[in-house]
Amino acid sequence: MPETPQRPAMVLKHLSPQEVADLLAQDAIVLIDVRESVEYAAAHIKGAKLVPLSTFDPQALPNSGGKPIVFHCGIGARSAKAVAVCQAAGLTLDSHLQGGIQAWVAAGLPIEA
Repeated sequence: MPETPQRPAMVLKHLSPQEVADLLAQDAIVLIDVRESVEYAAAHIKGAKLVPLSTFDPQALPNSGGKPIVFHCGIGARSAKAVAVCQAAGLTLDSHLQGGIQAWVAAGLPIEA
């Protein structure tokens, strides 16, 4: 019986709110918010681009200009799923904001409404 090739395990880099804030301040990343538009309208991280997971297409992500892309959502589950979808599509994206915007707010970092 032939062996079935195994898909490599997903790589997921967990970035803290402060790490993401520092990278944003240095203009070193593109932050993608995968929550829905109503969530984004209620509160979002300045500079985050909205790409809802419900209509997510890894091939349609905004041009990052060579900067790493970091995903975020409410608590970290949807952003981890976005990373998995990207990796399944052959993209080498691997980073998300651990704990999502809830962790960001808990860290005392600013949001916009």
